[in-house]
Amino acid sequence: MGNRVDIRPLVVGDYRAVGRIFFCAVHEGTRGAYNYEQRLAWGGETIHLDRWKKRLETLTGFVAEMDDEPVGFFTVDPTGYIEIAFVLPSATGIGVGRALLREAERWAKDRGAKRLTTEASLVARPFFLKSGWHVVMEERVERRGVILTRCKMHKALG
Repeated sequence: MGNRVDIRPLVVGDYRAVGRIFFCAVHEGTRGAYNYEQRLAWGGETIHLDRWKKRLETLTGFVAEMDDEPVGFFTVDPTGYIEIAFVLPSATGIGVGRALLREAERWAKDRGAKRLTTEASLVARPFFLKSGWHVVMEERVERRGVILTRCKMHKALG
């Protein structure tokens, strides 16, 4: 893989790549923060392509590609809410997340958002903090009967 990151709009046809990125990011990328039971409750046992296809019909976002291969994606709405933000574990630390966040920030700001918000995993929290975000609160959520910790975070748009 080269280090050039290309950002393009997310489309429904990305559902296969999005499902794979999500599954790998949850099951491999969060190993240091969440145990097996938590990762399974969060990411499931398999990639549910039909669910991803249906979900992408209602979301706006961006895909990061390296060598024409999707390696990450973020969704954002006009209020500045980033609902989903994942990067393949093999593509972390090289600017993929930064490029996606920059594009989501620009898009939300162009639509009048005054701040960005998200619920970040324990793994994503340091990335958002380095990008000028602040923790509002840590919270526990239930997924399939299992408790996961995440952080409500925000960043003012100037």
